[in-house]
Amino acid sequence: MALFSGKHFCLIVALFAISLKPCFCTNKTHWNSAGITWYGDREGPGSTGGACGYGDAVAKHPINCMISAGGPSLYKNGKGCGACYRIVCDHPLCTKKPIKVMISDECPGCTKEAVHFDLSGKAFGKLAIKGKGDELRNLGELKVKYKRACCKHPKSKIAIHVDAGANPYYMSFAVKFANGDGNFMCIEVQPAGGKYIKMEEMRSAVWKLNSGVPLKGPFNIRLTSAVTKKILVANAVIPEKWTPGAIYHSKINFATPIKIKAAHKKPVHKRH
Repeated sequence: MALFSGKHFCLIVALFAISLKPCFCTNKTHWNSAGITWYGDREGPGSTGGACGYGDAVAKHPINCMISAGGPSLYKNGKGCGACYRIVCDHPLCTKKPIKVMISDECPGCTKEAVHFDLSGKAFGKLAIKGKGDELRNLGELKVKYKRACCKHPKSKIAIHVDAGANPYYMSFAVKFANGDGNFMCIEVQPAGGKYIKMEEMRSAVWKLNSGVPLKGPFNIRLTSAVTKKILVANAVIPEKWTPGAIYHSKINFATPIKIKAAHKKPVHKRH
């Protein structure tokens, strides 16, 4: 069971942002060994709080409960928040088909294996043959194979979640549902009539800005990928008269990878 505490987030009275960070998409990753357990309700999303601070977003589209707490090698003191992985189980009760999960919580006690996933009850059950979910969960810890995967939210646009305790002096924001091509190298805020100001990345993927002076909206948000260095700007995504607790949707997202299928060439018949 994940040893989760929400202490890293419940004391932050701010406009907070946690990025649902995509991993770099590549076909060169290999399957490696890991251990898995599960926590929370049998068909639930695990923790709807979570050390990564995603809150109830883990139980909603596009995440839809397929999440996991990570042992130290996956959680990485918060740097692993939002990374996605494929997991496949070869136990007789398993389908042998991979599932995809996103790291949204910490499991500090998961150290028996070098890599350990503490899956939500729903995610663990998805590994099982139809009708065998409870039987599989009752087995406890299992050995599986895993590899990195892309977090894709193709029907979503990047959204900014404003915290209920927000104020103009201490600023940060939630970057949710980001697709595609890498973790953020940099997140910047541009208040009305001002220049872009870099934010500080905190533990557990929180980005903050202690401005010292009141900042006025509307706010532009500039996101820089840590992998491709691609830059996206969500213009005026936080309006002038923003409301604490509100979620503001942008019109942008990083591109999702396009799978190119090899063209089937027709056989050439030579005349003799």
